[in-house]
Amino acid sequence: MAKGVNKVLLLGNVGKDPEIRATTGGTTVASFSLATADRQKDQTGAWQDKTEWHNLVAFNRTAEIVRDYVKKGTQLYIEGKIQTRSWDDKESGQKKYRTEILVNELTLLGGREGGGAGGGGGRSNTASFDRAPAPQTGGDDFGGQGITDDDIPF
Repeated sequence: MAKGVNKVLLLGNVGKDPEIRATTGGTTVASFSLATADRQKDQTGAWQDKTEWHNLVAFNRTAEIVRDYVKKGTQLYIEGKIQTRSWDDKESGQKKYRTEILVNELTLLGGREGGGAGGGGGRSNTASFDRAPAPQTGGDDFGGQGITDDDIPF
C-alpha cells in the first residue's frame, strides 16, 4: 500500500485561552480551539459567514510557545495533521470520539499586543520554514535591489 498524506493548513483565531498541562513524563501539552471562517453567497445573493471550529493539541516546545504567547483572539497559522482518538465514556459506557489537529508548525500572526500598528511578524517553533528577515521599516533600499517603499504595491 502506498504512503498517504495527512496534512492540515489552518489560518484562524484562537477561541479561548489555551489549557496547558504536563504529562507524568514531563511533556508539556497545550490544548486549544481555533476558528476558521468561510464566506459564501446564499440563495438570495447575500454573503453568509460560516465558522468552523478545530481542536488543536501541541506538545513540548510548541506547547511552551502556546503557553507564553497565545491567548483568546490570537491569529495563528498552523500546519499539522488530523488525528481521531476514541475512548469509552466512564458514565455511559458509550464509545466517544474526538478529532484533533496535532500541531507540527505554529506561526503567530499580527503585531504584538500594545505594539502599535504591527503587522506581519510572527514566531515559528521550527526551522522548517527558512524565512528571510523582514525588511527594516523606513529603509530606502531592499536588499541592494534598488527597490524603495514606493515600489511596493501594498
